[in-house]
Amino acid sequence: MNRILVTGGAGFLGSHLCELLLGRGSDVVCIDNFFSGHKDNIRPFIAHPYFELIRHDVIHPLFIEVDRIYHLACPASPIHYQQNPIKTVKTNVMGTINMLGLAKRIKSRILLTSTSEVYGDAQVHPQTESYWGNVNPIGVRSCYDEGKRVAETLMMDYHRQNRVDVRIVRIFNTYGPRMAINDGRVVSNFIVQALRNEPLTIYGDGSQTRSFCYVSDLIEGLCRMMDAEGLTGPLNLGNPGEFTIADLAEKIIRLTQSRSKIAHKPRPSDDPLHRRPDISLAREKLGWEPKVSLEEGLARTIDYFKERLGIPNRS
Repeated sequence: MNRILVTGGAGFLGSHLCELLLGRGSDVVCIDNFFSGHKDNIRPFIAHPYFELIRHDVIHPLFIEVDRIYHLACPASPIHYQQNPIKTVKTNVMGTINMLGLAKRIKSRILLTSTSEVYGDAQVHPQTESYWGNVNPIGVRSCYDEGKRVAETLMMDYHRQNRVDVRIVRIFNTYGPRMAINDGRVVSNFIVQALRNEPLTIYGDGSQTRSFCYVSDLIEGLCRMMDAEGLTGPLNLGNPGEFTIADLAEKIIRLTQSRSKIAHKPRPSDDPLHRRPDISLAREKLGWEPKVSLEEGLARTIDYFKERLGIPNRS
C-alpha cells in the first residue's frame, strides 16, 4: 500500500485529492495549518482507517516516512493570498524547500501544484508550457505568482542537483464543491451572489476570458501526472473551453433562476485579460482531458452552495 502525504489536504483541491486516494486504497497523511483549509472539507473521512490528519505549517520542517508527496499547500485565491502576502511567499518558498528536503531524505516522488498565474498577463494565447510569462515582480499578486515561479525553480534545481523525482503541474481555474463561501474566486462569488439575489460583481467590462475546469477532472489529472514515469513537467492542467466573465455571470443567473443584476467595479491591477491552457502535452503524455462540461459542473457546484447556504433545492 502506498503511504501518501498531501500538504494543504483540508483545502478545496486537497480534500478532493485525499478522497480519491483513499478510494484507491492508499494510506493518506493530510497536513494543513487551516489558514484557508477547513475541517468540514475532510470531516467525511476523519474516521477512515487509512486517513491521518496532522495540524502543521509547511514553513516548518516535517519528519515523516511516506512514499509520495503531493505538495498543494498555499492559499490560491487573491482574497486569501493577499491577506498575508509575506506568509504566502514563505509558504511557496520555505514550504517547498521543506517538502523537497523531505523528498530528498526519504527518496520519495514529489508533485508541486503550480499555477497558470506563472504566465502573468499573458502575451501568448493560449498558454503553452514553453511560454515564460509576463509577470509583475512587485505587484499585489506577486506574492503568489512569483512565489510559485520560485517553487518551480526549486523543484527543478533539486531535480538536477539532488536527483529528486519531481512533477510540476500548472493548474488553471478550477471550481466545484468545497470551495469556500468567501473564497473570492469568480465562480464561487457569482454563485453565492446569485443564490442570495445580490448583484453579481464584475471587475472591468466583463470581456476578460477564463477557462474553468471542474474539480474531479483536475484531480484525475494530478494523479495521472504523479503516476507517469520520466515526466517532470511543467504541464498544464485545465479546461481549454474559454468564456468571458460576462458569459459566466449570465449562465449562473440562468442556472440559479436568480433575480440578480450585474454590478461593474474597476478591474484590479495585474488581472490577466485572457487565460486559456494549451493542454496538448497533457493529452499526449497522460491521455488526459476534461470530461465535465461547464453547465454540468456549475449545476453540481450550485447544488453544493445551496446546501451550504440552507437554500431548498427546487429541482
